[in-house]
Amino acid sequence: MSPRLTSATLVSALIRRVANEGGAAVVVAKGDATAGAILLICLEKGLLTSFRERVLRVEGNYGWEAVGPPADSPPDETDAWLARRRRRDPDLWIVELDIPNAERFAAETSGDD
Repeated sequence: MSPRLTSATLVSALIRRVANEGGAAVVVAKGDATAGAILLICLEKGLLTSFRERVLRVEGNYGWEAVGPPADSPPDETDAWLARRRRRDPDLWIVELDIPNAERFAAETSGDD
């Protein structure tokens, strides 16, 4: 088994890369530094495009899967979903990215597909 980056390292690298490319990124909720799951709130010009979560796939590699309510859901519904997700997993990182094509950007930064 090959070593992998900690969650804190991956989140830090993602935030730095987004900033270097002219986007904005913020940690909404800090999770377990070593192995916390990572949930992305993907925005483009302030508008929600999707929620993505980094998951371990059956093949043994990581990838970003679409999760949560649709992007056009009312804000109170998405806020409630995020709060429930965080209550179920207090080790969860929630990171907001505001950059064009945030989903692809996250995959490139983490080396996931």
